[in-house]
Amino acid sequence: MGKQKPKLVKPTLDKDLDKIAHVEEAAQHVSRGFAPLGIALIFMVLATVFAGALAMDRPGAWIIVAAAAIGAYMAMNIGANDVTNNVGPAVGSRAMTMGVALAIAVVFETAGALIAGGDVVSTISRGIVDPGKMPSADVFIWAMMASLLSSALWVNLATWIGAPVSTTHAVVGGVLGAGVAAAGMSAVDWGVMGGIAASWVISPVLGGVIAALFLAFIKEFIIYREDKISAAQRWVPVLIGIMTGSFIAYLALKGLNKLISISLLQACLIGLAFGFLSWWLSVPLIRRQSRGLENRNQSLRKLFQLPLIFSAALLSFAHGANDVANAIGPLSAIVHAAQDSEISGQVTVPFWVMVIGAAGISLGLLLFGPRLIRLVGEQITKLNPMRAFCVSLSAAITVIVASALGLPVSSTHIAVGAVFGVGFFREWYTRNSKRRMEYMRNKAERFVIEPKPERNPEEIRRRYLVRRSHFMTIVAAWIITVPASAALAAMLYWVMSLIAL
Repeated sequence: MGKQKPKLVKPTLDKDLDKIAHVEEAAQHVSRGFAPLGIALIFMVLATVFAGALAMDRPGAWIIVAAAAIGAYMAMNIGANDVTNNVGPAVGSRAMTMGVALAIAVVFETAGALIAGGDVVSTISRGIVDPGKMPSADVFIWAMMASLLSSALWVNLATWIGAPVSTTHAVVGGVLGAGVAAAGMSAVDWGVMGGIAASWVISPVLGGVIAALFLAFIKEFIIYREDKISAAQRWVPVLIGIMTGSFIAYLALKGLNKLISISLLQACLIGLAFGFLSWWLSVPLIRRQSRGLENRNQSLRKLFQLPLIFSAALLSFAHGANDVANAIGPLSAIVHAAQDSEISGQVTVPFWVMVIGAAGISLGLLLFGPRLIRLVGEQITKLNPMRAFCVSLSAAITVIVASALGLPVSSTHIAVGAVFGVGFFREWYTRNSKRRMEYMRNKAERFVIEPKPERNPEEIRRRYLVRRSHFMTIVAAWIITVPASAALAAMLYWVMSLIAL
């Protein structure tokens, strides 16, 4: 028997150093989780200092300072939750990295908010509450404060549980609850509320149907064709033209309309002109890009990457122009009422308020957005550039269709509904498409591929292309957003009125 090798024993000092290294590593891991919260708190403090410096010698300075802190908090929650729908599909499809997506969203969200955010916003959120029914300016201030805080808290909770919700609906609920608590049921326009409730169903269904239709078109006319590259050269420029025209019309309606008055017909005509121009320009571009590509789906994905990046940028610009009002609308109303001691349904937004809103949205996206970006882009259903393209295109077209029909819609519900629509359509198409079955049968014969055995029902359920748990969580959050934020706003108003009134 040979001699056993002696075991190497670390000196006590080395063991202690290893323990210290592990402790430091654990401490750094824990501290990284608290870093975003610390940065967010610093931003809120800076927003209050900024507001206090500007409102120091004006009436109601302390109210303005408190409202600025809540407005900054709400803006960060919008960035953490709402903005993720604009870039989530592009990230999930690997068309861009998380870093690129965050950079694009921050730049274009800020540009949209500052350039086309509008000088005048509705402070009563689409006419839900009649400002004339408010007893006094003080009551109005606390009602707006309660609505802003309640909507911010609800969106924060939704982000924490991983549910993308409509920040517009959260503000609507907050204004409703605080308005009823302050002025009674008669102050609410229930017709407007009925339209908003209808949008809970209309937005996601319309977005899902339009996204599914475009995906069906891509599958039938490009993916399951013998010569995929020739089919792509013919149809991808057409899809790019539709996308460009839709986004230009979308931007005209939701962004440029804040600067100059544009009717729906004018927006559609502008979009049609730009759509035709982009189709004409993209025909030689797609032909050049497709040279040398193999006749496979992986090659097709390359042709959709650049349009996806542009769509993410345009969606972010339009979102910044439109949804920044969810944070700065109630804040501007509070500032106006505190300084002038009067209530107004339409007020001019101070530039410093717009800066807080734009900066808060961007910071919230950078600090807390990646989690929901991954959920929307990767965890609900698997996306590739073609499917993500359908989601982005659906978001723009649905807004235009809804505007033409006079239907109130939510951009968040549209985008997430489009993701669900793509996933559910894929489930149906996989089981029922004759063209796909014929294509797969020919492929199997050509390459001598053995057919897969039949799966039992349990295996089929396990392989669903849409995760049902996410579907139920998100739908439940959508349904209770307005009532939950309304109840929270009513409670907050009651507490504030006891303290201050």
